[in-house]
Amino acid sequence: MKKKIIFSLVILILMICSGLYGILIGKRQSFPFHTLKKAKDLVLNVKTRWWSIGIYSGNSPLEIHNPTNIKNPVLTANDVTDVKAQFIADPFLIKTDSMFYMFFEVYNLKSAQGDIGCAESKDGFHWKYKQIVINEPFHLSFPYVFKWKNDYYLIPESHQDLSVRIYKATKFPFKWKYDGNLLKGYHFVDPQIVNYNNMWWLFVCTTENDNLNLYYSKSLSGPWIQHPLSPIVKHNKHISRGGGRIIEYNNILYRYTQDDQPTYGIQVYVYEITKITEINYQEKLSSNNPIVSRGGKSEWNFLGMHTVDPVYVKEGQWIATVDGF
Repeated sequence: MKKKIIFSLVILILMICSGLYGILIGKRQSFPFHTLKKAKDLVLNVKTRWWSIGIYSGNSPLEIHNPTNIKNPVLTANDVTDVKAQFIADPFLIKTDSMFYMFFEVYNLKSAQGDIGCAESKDGFHWKYKQIVINEPFHLSFPYVFKWKNDYYLIPESHQDLSVRIYKATKFPFKWKYDGNLLKGYHFVDPQIVNYNNMWWLFVCTTENDNLNLYYSKSLSGPWIQHPLSPIVKHNKHISRGGGRIIEYNNILYRYTQDDQPTYGIQVYVYEITKITEINYQEKLSSNNPIVSRGGKSEWNFLGMHTVDPVYVKEGQWIATVDGF
């Protein structure tokens, strides 16, 4: 009985002392006040402290930088008006004759999953959020949007559905219809697609972020055949997972890949695809330096960056959507 009383008194004294110490450090803002405040801000102020979207520019898709004429990020979860968003990420661009359109993941706090949102811009630098354009009963992200012939298509990540789904615009950019599966039966992550040498090539990563698989097809609708060298990247979290669009520049294909080691989404590297056929695949690092990387502690991207999508504007001018954590 005495032990229980003593234990209760000790707990009471500790609680009183902790409360008094909390009041003291709050008034004087002494250690660990600032550390605790930063931790609280990171947890509670999720709209501005999680993934958001910026615009970079440069004279080629291989050299982009943070422009001085705008303030990044250009879009955050605060800009989303039709759902309560925790963060936005994975931005992809489409340029028409008069407008730029951006598609990206919107993490919906109510449903605890990603939806696909859209924003528009007249100059590519100043953006206005419009609306959610694709919402499924499962998580969607990485909305890889592209134009083929006269139609617009969008291939998001839909690994919870064990599929690689494709959508076709019925009224671009806001109306889309599900147009079938390219692949099914596995947790395919961040699919990247490109048409090159009259063949479609589809790159998909594993959920462990360490293997990159390659498929090919003569038609966008399939059938899709796994490449004999697949996985073309094995057991390497630095260069397996897609980090943006696969682009053709000066008749060469380039693959953007995110660095997920030691933590997810640190930076993005560019690989030059030197050979791609139905029986062969080779690539090499385009530059030892990442095309984008995390900034300083006071920057919007100080914890990481993992998506780049460059778009040609005019001779010597490219802009790219990027995201930062």
